[in-house]
Amino acid sequence: MHIKHLAIKVNNIDESIKFYECVTELSVKRREKGDQWEIAFLAHGEGETEIELIYMPQGQKFEGKGWFICFETNKLDEMHQLVTDKGLNPSPVQDPKDGTRYFYVYDPNGVSVQLRQFSK
Repeated sequence: MHIKHLAIKVNNIDESIKFYECVTELSVKRREKGDQWEIAFLAHGEGETEIELIYMPQGQKFEGKGWFICFETNKLDEMHQLVTDKGLNPSPVQDPKDGTRYFYVYDPNGVSVQLRQFSK
């Protein structure tokens, strides 16, 4: 068993898609639109855990507090510079001396996104 997808209610679906495509290198796998909603599923590849972005103008809004999503990367310093250059105000790179390094950046909805590099 594995997590199929994680859903996030967003305020602006295009802005959120742009963030996740840029920062996490996910890409839209499918996108659907109804009268009162729009959804987009993003993932790295077929069969991988997806992030579902849900836009419902009349629905409850997600506040993004108290949790974070961790993405593994092998180019932490490059990604930190990218989000810095885009004005996304990332945290400093942390080195907990456990063979990993990481930083945090907030998505447009307040979700804390951690990019972490693990030693091989």
